[in-house]
Order: sequence, then C-alpha cells, then structure tokens
Amino acid sequence: MQALVAAAKEAGSRGPAPVHLWNPDHCGELDLVIKADGTWLHQGSPIRRPALVKLFSTVLRRDPDGYVLVTPAEKLSITVDDAPFVAVEMASDGEGPDRQIRFRTNVDETVDIGPDHPLRFEQGKAGFRPYARVRADLWALVARSVVYDLVALAEEREGLLGVWSGGQFFAMGEADGAAA
Repeated sequence: MQALVAAAKEAGSRGPAPVHLWNPDHCGELDLVIKADGTWLHQGSPIRRPALVKLFSTVLRRDPDGYVLVTPAEKLSITVDDAPFVAVEMASDGEGPDRQIRFRTNVDETVDIGPDHPLRFEQGKAGFRPYARVRADLWALVARSVVYDLVALAEEREGLLGVWSGGQFFAMGEADGAAA
C-alpha cells in the first residue's frame, strides 16, 4: 500500500498517470471499494482525506476483468459499485451545436463533453442515469442534482431528446418518452 501511495503522489502532481503504459504483474486485491455515491472505502471505512482519494484516482484503470490501481511495479484489483467518479458540478456555455458542457468530478477533474468525452444515458431499475467519460474507460455518474441542470438543456432533434456539446448531439431518449 505504501508503494501505491508513493506512486500515486508522484503521478498526482502531474495529473493522471500514464497507466495505459504500465503492465506489471497482478499482485492481488486491495480492500478498497468505490461506492455509487463516490465514497471511497478502505477496509470498510471511508477514506476521509480527499487528497488521498485524488491521488489514488490518478492511478486508476479499467481492465477487461475489472478496475485496478496500477503503478509501474504492481497492479491491485479494487471494487467499483457503479462508476468510479461522480460529476458533481456542471457549467454550460453557448447554444445548440455551439454549446459546450463541462463537468467537474468529485476528484476535481474537469471534463469537456464532446467526441473524446461523450455522454451516455442508461435507463434501468435505478432510473435514468447519465454518465460522462472522464478518461479511457473510466466514467463519471452524473449526480442527481446535476441531472436536473443537464435535462434543462435538452432539446428535440429528429424525434430524440438530448443535449448538444462539443459539436455533437447526445440523445437521452425518444422525445415522447423522455427520461428524468
């Protein structure tokens, strides 16, 4: 764990680490859970130091078999209940195809929604759930309070209700059966 903290500190000073370049041996599982509300738990207790959560988030990666914290020397599996991040704030500038939506996550990363950072919308037993890609295959669940702001920007296009950002239209669903 100490090596993981040290590597995260080194990477954290520069933003997310180049985890896609690191392929160490899998060293086992770490008793770390990221809850759906964005709370990080270690051995069942919340990590109360936001700086430590931010550091760990810089070495987080999603592999085909699950989420891992990875350094050049080790890779440890962790549990993620839904998405590893939560979009807790939204800003919007412009209108229609010229609109730019930006989210801030619970680990203070900003994400400009567009072709490289798309939105996706899921409908399930938990209801309407929008997600924003933060990086690689790591997504942020849009917090319920922010969903209302996002839905307020929705417009109809070709029978679909959705939002524009970064020159791309992200469909939420059919206009007559709109979510939220």
